Amino acid sequence: MMIAMKRLLFAILAVVMTVGVATAQNYMVIDSEKVFKSLKEYNDALEQIEQLSQRYQQEVDKKFAEVERLYNNYMVQRAALSENARQSREREILALEAEATKFQESLFGTEGEIMKRRMELIQPIQKRVFDTLESFAKQNGYDLIIDIAANPTVLYYSSNIDFTERVIEALK
Repeated sequence: MMIAMKRLLFAILAVVMTVGVATAQNYMVIDSEKVFKSLKEYNDALEQIEQLSQRYQQEVDKKFAEVERLYNNYMVQRAALSENARQSREREILALEAEATKFQESLFGTEGEIMKRRMELIQPIQKRVFDTLESFAKQNGYDLIIDIAANPTVLYYSSNIDFTERVIEALK
């Protein structure tokens, strides 16, 4: 019984070691950040998004500056205003502030114009990169791709398994 148990344990250990060695040979490492930054169209898209963001931010800043201007005028005149006039001005200022906040969200929120534009410009590039990665991995017999740009838990990797430059070349 003890000998059979040792043989079984040895067989399991041998299988685990074989699978471990086989698996270790079927993965590759890339730095997706470096891949994306090597693409002119990606950098151009980021520049377009940045320019649009700056333009939109100026518009948002104007709206909030108007709110601040009205508030400052109100504070100067507040003592001289009747209770009804104060309440009316406060409602006006709060409504304008809410409108400015809503406008800001429509541009910079998770479903805002900037996010829509980012998706429109970046998604096709991402698809192309991911399709190239998949094709490269299949052609070269890799079952797993580890992205060192997105996975901060990778503490060491050999440059022998870093295929970033070859993927960049495949994209050209």
